[in-house]
Amino acid sequence: MYGNLCAANADFHGDLVRNIKTNRASQDLFDDLATDPRDRAVAIAAEARERVATSAAVVTRPFDYGTVASYAFDPAHWQATRFSDARRFGVWYGALNTETTVHETVFHWHRFLADSYGAQDRVIVGERRLFDVRCDALLVDLRGREDAYPDLLDRRSYAFTQPLGAWLFDQGANGILVDSARSRGVNGAILRRERLSNVRDRMFLTYRCNPARDSCDVERAPGEIWLRIPPSTLY
Repeated sequence: MYGNLCAANADFHGDLVRNIKTNRASQDLFDDLATDPRDRAVAIAAEARERVATSAAVVTRPFDYGTVASYAFDPAHWQATRFSDARRFGVWYGALNTETTVHETVFHWHRFLADSYGAQDRVIVGERRLFDVRCDALLVDLRGREDAYPDLLDRRSYAFTQPLGAWLFDQGANGILVDSARSRGVNGAILRRERLSNVRDRMFLTYRCNPARDSCDVERAPGEIWLRIPPSTLY
């Protein structure tokens, strides 16, 4: 069905940039219960019973780099995305460069803010943490195929790409290299967790978005604008 579209492969060995929500400063997960030490102790004990055992303390435990590669593949976290309808499998997304992953995540965050806050005229701040993640895999190479298959980069519908992702998953494909629908860059859509390794910190970013004014400023250093992206250009 998709044989002609998926005829090209890329033997990929390199880093993909992963962009996730975070807090720049560490936070006490239970500080909202500090008014009553007994309630705080109960909350910590309840959290401990539900989590996987770790030698680190609940409040001070280090960031788990393994989740950067594994989170998207956990059935509890499957989401409907360009190449998955979230029913049978999850897809991990990374980009070949920082700017591409910023454009992609600004689009999704702005859509969430618009749904949540509507046209409120105020700046909403979000913090992001970026990682380099090693990928070693033979990937289906869809770069440049949008001329013949424009629905690959449809900005409003995944009706073409979700069935394609399901077909590739059933064929045992490792993943996809595909041009970004939100920028001029390239994304990797990875279908197999075992193809990812060696998670490393890349940088922190701060997003300052005002949905009512079609503005999103991206800072690398606090207070210094690195990119200014009008979200309307991503739709």
